[in-house]
Amino acid sequence: MSSVLGNKLKLSVFGESHGAAIGCVIDGMPAGIKLDFDEINREMARRAPGKDKTATARKENDMPHILSGLLNGVTTGAPLAMIIENTNTKSGDYGNLMTVPRPGHSDYPAYVKYGGNNDIRGGGHFSGRLTAPVVFAGSVAKQILKNQGIQIGAHISKIGNVCDCPFDKNNISEDMLAQLAKKSFAVINSSKEQEMRDFVEKARLGGDSAGGVIECAVTGMPAGIGGNMFDTVESRLSAALFGVPAVKGVQFGAGFDFAEMLGSEANDAYEVCNGGVHTLSNHNGGILGGMTNGAPIVFSAVVKPTPSISKPQKSVNLQKMENEMLVVSGRHDPCIVPRAVPVIEAVTAFVLLDLMM
Repeated sequence: MSSVLGNKLKLSVFGESHGAAIGCVIDGMPAGIKLDFDEINREMARRAPGKDKTATARKENDMPHILSGLLNGVTTGAPLAMIIENTNTKSGDYGNLMTVPRPGHSDYPAYVKYGGNNDIRGGGHFSGRLTAPVVFAGSVAKQILKNQGIQIGAHISKIGNVCDCPFDKNNISEDMLAQLAKKSFAVINSSKEQEMRDFVEKARLGGDSAGGVIECAVTGMPAGIGGNMFDTVESRLSAALFGVPAVKGVQFGAGFDFAEMLGSEANDAYEVCNGGVHTLSNHNGGILGGMTNGAPIVFSAVVKPTPSISKPQKSVNLQKMENEMLVVSGRHDPCIVPRAVPVIEAVTAFVLLDLMM
């Protein structure tokens, strides 16, 4: 089992949901970078569980403990390593899942691949808990990118059938992205928050869960970053985004809406503005031929409903090889989307920083 991301900048994530700790190692960090840990802790808090009814009741403070690569708050050039202790586990809630796998979860394929030796407690290494070290790494990357004038932000575009206002793909302000990062429930149109919460609460009370869509934007990216064929900005971002548990689809710019467009509608015309080349629209999400074109990078990721639900579901007993009904116990997110927003931003930051190094 390998959980490594990046080429010149490498992120290795380790641990299990109910193990002693989770953590990460970042190889290739440049020396001399002063890290703002107040900012890192704010990013960690955005993802942390136990905040409201849309999230799991499991409470963890998610405070990173640095093991190496930092001296007096400045990177040394050595691998930057950190751990987060797991302090609030209830492993007994997962005792039946080794023999009766959850529909929609990794339980069954992991049972087959690892011969039943995988840690099933809380999902083990397949758990969304492993996104906490990813957010740490992404926060570090965000600070480096911000010093280069690059800003990353995202919002909840949709939960169930409730939609937020979309980004104006060619006109995204850094202030808007900064304001979204301060919100515990990141929506552009504040009036949509309660509607989304009501949708999640209805699902929760029914023993069910809800999914949604996250729209992410990057401003300040210079043109010409990326490559063609199999090393495109889209392919590198997509590979990392699909490493986020529950992400099942990614589209850039207009995405699947391109199917209904003509070329004259889909193309982003150019103009000279303030001595530079700019696009008049941004249907392509800031990427052409696998490379950035200077317009904001804009993409969406769909997050499926949490598979751990309390409604009875049809499954099988792997020891008896008989059909069996499963009722999942334990603490689970009725909707992972709000907590996934900073994770999507973090993955994006790390990939883009790696591409620029």
